[in-house]
Amino acid sequence: MEKPISGVMIYYYIVCKRKLWYFYNQIQMEEDNDNVQIGKVIDENSYKREEKHINIDDIISIDYIKDKGILHEVKKSKKIEEAGIMQVKYYLYYLKQKGVADIRGKVDYPLLKQSIDIDLTDEDVKYIEAIIIDLKEIVNKQLPPPLEKKRICKKCAYFELCYI
Repeated sequence: MEKPISGVMIYYYIVCKRKLWYFYNQIQMEEDNDNVQIGKVIDENSYKREEKHINIDDIISIDYIKDKGILHEVKKSKKIEEAGIMQVKYYLYYLKQKGVADIRGKVDYPLLKQSIDIDLTDEDVKYIEAIIIDLKEIVNKQLPPPLEKKRICKKCAYFELCYI
């Protein structure tokens, strides 16, 4: 049975297709990773007044919605900014498919006291649909994709699995 595509999967698709494969295939190593734990602390301690972790269909989890029609995703840093932006665009895409119109997104960086406004364009929709096709091919393969050495690997929860 095929799992529904989540925002985290889109994020991992942009960051590392190997990490995506591990995550999809329930090989999860985030629990003990210091960077993941720091992200959780930032999430818990930022935007405390907001209703957080809005779960939609057990598929997407929006960090919070503050103003009407603006959903927010909280990120620790801008190191993998493109992935965070695509994650929010996927949320907008998903909601659009469900008939929700006139919504926008933001990626918030509380440690930097910055945010980025996100809109979903027709080009984004085409790109997301292409990602979904490729993502499904990747996760359904017998083995993970080959290792791509990147600067972010050293801080990844899957580092030991990939490099040892």
